[in-house]
Amino acid sequence: MFFRTNQFQYNAKPDRPDPVYAKKLQEVLGGQWGEISVMMTYLFQGWNCRAPVKYRDMILDIGTEEIAHVEMLATMIARLLETSPVEAQEEAAKSSAVGAILGGSRLEDVLVSGMNPQHAIVSGLGATPTDSVGYPWNARYTIASGNLLADFRFNVTAESQGRLQVCRLYEMTDDPGVRDMLSFLIARDTMHQNQWLAAIAELEADGLEATPVPQSFPQDLEKSEVAYQFWNCSDGTDSKAGRWAKGPTPDGKGEFQYLEHPQPLGETVEELAAGDPLLHGTPKRPMPPAAS
Repeated sequence: MFFRTNQFQYNAKPDRPDPVYAKKLQEVLGGQWGEISVMMTYLFQGWNCRAPVKYRDMILDIGTEEIAHVEMLATMIARLLETSPVEAQEEAAKSSAVGAILGGSRLEDVLVSGMNPQHAIVSGLGATPTDSVGYPWNARYTIASGNLLADFRFNVTAESQGRLQVCRLYEMTDDPGVRDMLSFLIARDTMHQNQWLAAIAELEADGLEATPVPQSFPQDLEKSEVAYQFWNCSDGTDSKAGRWAKGPTPDGKGEFQYLEHPQPLGETVEELAAGDPLLHGTPKRPMPPAAS
């Protein structure tokens, strides 16, 4: 059961409206690496978790926190779209983009001003579950595989990409209120990256999973001769200098081998068999001429 508290986790109030920036902020709300994505990812990872209860509780702790981040961002976007005080309108009028919104212009003028037209047409000056170019949020952005080590590694990536985008957005505004909220979200992403790295280490220490994922698959069923080979598949050999090309493997089960000139191991490519003529694909040979 979820209960909502009538107080934000942190402030979500800009100093002044900015409908153009509201469009940009949609990315970290409804984009691939936005807060809706991590919220849904963590909630489903938690709900589906069959591991010891400490992992399930931790995952749902952060998933629930992300609901708060979604509300903060949605509210910030709505406030960036609000009508401003008179003095703020006068200042904004110096900018054609913002001035068109705040100066009482016709709707068609608003829609060419640089703001997201759907903020005016669809949501009535509110946030939408879309990214910064209006693409709808997609459940394909979520990962909940049932394997915690695989999922936690994805979570590190998600928090890294999310933090990167919020940092970029921080640099795109000088609004103190917006920057204040973004600095909070950036700090939480710092925590969450470290949290997932710590959870990965604990999973391995608990003996529940190990590299390679999944641990439960017998490695003697692999083609073991290629399991630790680095194949040089492009011009140059600069990749030979990397940690991935020599020495013991991180899983402690092998030694990296560098193949400078790898050879294909498969059979010679042959033509595919003819398809069913009822599918009307291109045939393997010219069709006979039609009878006259």
